[in-house]
Amino acid sequence: MPWEEWEQLKTEAAEKHAGRMRLDHVPPDPGGAGTLVSNKAAWSKAGRDVGSLREDISGALGKLTDSQTGVGADAGCLTAGAHRDVHDSWARYVKSVSGRCGKLSSLLEKAGNDQLKTDEAIEAEIGNLKIAYADTPAIGGQGRGR
Repeated sequence: MPWEEWEQLKTEAAEKHAGRMRLDHVPPDPGGAGTLVSNKAAWSKAGRDVGSLREDISGALGKLTDSQTGVGADAGCLTAGAHRDVHDSWARYVKSVSGRCGKLSSLLEKAGNDQLKTDEAIEAEIGNLKIAYADTPAIGGQGRGR
């Protein structure tokens, strides 16, 4: 999930509960102790939910692979070769989405566990996901010498 979407979700949640929301803060008196409240359970549940998507993705990858069964080499058949190229591209993409879900799941659960990171640190880690799991360029419709 790009950082912009995360910020949008936080803004929408704040608007929904604006009447009930209260932000804790450190009192101006340096001798006081602030009591910032965070809901670890929500972070952990979000992490588990994103992680559970990997099971669905594994099922989709299995069906994708099953659909390739019986499609032989492209000996004399351009369609079979194109089908294989599309299949390989989607298999890579689905594995990448699964990896992305796994990493994001870890990040969300970790955020719930240690609560010490700033928004900027979490934003940087989510930004690293964008780099590590950048979408591949489209390959469909290209002749590739056939």
